[in-house]
Amino acid sequence: MKETFLKESLDLGEGKWGPDHTSTLNIVTNLGLLYVDLGRLDEAEKMYQRALQGYEKAWGPDHTSTLSTVNNLGSLYKILGRLDEAEKMYQRALQGKEKAWGPDHTSTLAIVNNLGLFYADLGRLDEAEKMYERAPQGYEKAWGLDHTSTFPTVNNLGLLYADLGRLDEAEKMYQRVLQEYENALGQDVVKAYIPALYTTRNLATLYKQMGGTGQAEEMYTRALHGLEARVLMPRHPSTLTSMNNIAFTFQSQGLNEDAISLM
Repeated sequence: MKETFLKESLDLGEGKWGPDHTSTLNIVTNLGLLYVDLGRLDEAEKMYQRALQGYEKAWGPDHTSTLSTVNNLGSLYKILGRLDEAEKMYQRALQGKEKAWGPDHTSTLAIVNNLGLFYADLGRLDEAEKMYERAPQGYEKAWGLDHTSTFPTVNNLGLLYADLGRLDEAEKMYQRVLQEYENALGQDVVKAYIPALYTTRNLATLYKQMGGTGQAEEMYTRALHGLEARVLMPRHPSTLTSMNNIAFTFQSQGLNEDAISLM
């Protein structure tokens, strides 16, 4: 079991290096990450706080390893609903990484994207837009227009524009993402590439919102076929979501028998 292994490693590290050695603290951080995955959030917080205090003592408050732990705490506080604390952690991590690596470093941009997600979840859409626009611009500068790591941030921007009712701009973002995935990976690969399929589904939802039921049906069907091609189980949640969306599209067109067959 992973927890047992990490605890044994922690005991060995504490015995060999001491409780505050950075190698020991790396194990503490990994335990925190594991506890988050397991939903044991109080234990995760204890690990993150211990790691943070140790890194601050060993390396100082602005070291990149310290700041990564600060970012982890921000994500944890967000899950716990402690939003003021989460924002403080994210802002501290962002300012520190901007100082250490610059505003366009990919590690800095990862926190920019996290802040965008955070603000979007809170409904602070103007602030989210600033983060979402900054992230792809930075990734494009660092990696180029055609790097696949840029595309999810463009997809996020499309989601935000849709939430803001700026549907034409949202469509442009989604279409751009799909075209760039095809350019980078090839059409055959993209047909079953999960990130591209999620954008396809987003585009289908957008077309439905815009009243383009035929286009929505086409995109939902494309997403469904792609998910099935990934050898996902026929009843995988992602497949079921696409089937449900297609069914509602058929129903809106009066094709009730087709809709029922998918429900």
